[in-house]
Amino acid sequence: MPFLQLLILSNAADYEIRHLKVHVMDFDQSSASRELISKISASPNFDIVNYSHSDELANEDFIRDNATLILRIPQHFEKDLMMQDNGKVQLLINAIDGSAAAVSFAYAQSIINDFNKQIVVEWLGKKSFDPIAVINTTVSFWFNPDMNYKTFMVPGILVQLITMIGLFLAGMNIVREKEIGTIEQLNVTPIRKYQFIIGKLLPFWIIGLFELAFGLLLSKLAFNVPMVGSLWLIFFFAGIYMLVILGIGLFFSTIANTQQQAMFLSYFFIVIFILMSGLFTPIESMPHWAQVLTKFNPIAYFVTVIRMVMLKGAGINDIQTEIFSMLFGAILILGLATWRYRKVAA
Repeated sequence: MPFLQLLILSNAADYEIRHLKVHVMDFDQSSASRELISKISASPNFDIVNYSHSDELANEDFIRDNATLILRIPQHFEKDLMMQDNGKVQLLINAIDGSAAAVSFAYAQSIINDFNKQIVVEWLGKKSFDPIAVINTTVSFWFNPDMNYKTFMVPGILVQLITMIGLFLAGMNIVREKEIGTIEQLNVTPIRKYQFIIGKLLPFWIIGLFELAFGLLLSKLAFNVPMVGSLWLIFFFAGIYMLVILGIGLFFSTIANTQQQAMFLSYFFIVIFILMSGLFTPIESMPHWAQVLTKFNPIAYFVTVIRMVMLKGAGINDIQTEIFSMLFGAILILGLATWRYRKVAA
């Protein structure tokens, strides 16, 4: 199941926006307006789905979700460009999804800016084009030069999947013994408590690391995600991280009386952990109180570490804070789970 989820989610959870549906209203019908429209239609980000001269028809496309963006080119657009060195177009964007609307605007603005530069050079005879004032900018994209969204998302989704498996399995561990009535038999056996905890956690710890190994292999073969840093450093951190996750699940298992209760507890926290982990939205853009809460979110630490090691080539000195935080979290939560089990056993 986790591997199928990795394949599906990595292809589906994509913030890249393509094939935005555009309704064009060209009231100028000039060579300039047609050239601007052709530039938009040539972009893979836009598909022109309708032409009209009716505001009512354009709004109807908006309401029915037949169009995401309306490009309105007014009359005398070309004339204003030639006579007044100034022209205006109007963009109407469906902003129900604010982030998608911002990306749509950025795409459209980029095309219009390119068209504007072409007009300045070709039509205006460079009369307002001062070569001395030109600033040439060279852009270099580090760590993900192809701007491949899967390179960014796959490591984070892999962390999410191994977390879910570890938390749910550990969360229903001891509580299952309660439901079938074997917890009392275990409590009277001569095994020590640390042996009991190790026996309950070690199999799932091994399963989690195996899933991580298989997921990393799959991410390389299926998505060509680079591994710039040390693979062993990822497994070292993952080993500590899994102790935290399994400890949380074990703690839930000690306070729940049924597997259903343990499942709901795990689901409640896993949703919060994932949404506030920086997997889908940057932590830096969250409110201050939310950024403070992420310091108690183990997924946020692993998502940061796996991206730093895989994509940036970070070393152990670069992730010292995350390592010590996870060590402290593992000691704390395993101590609480052991204490809670002792209390229940008594």
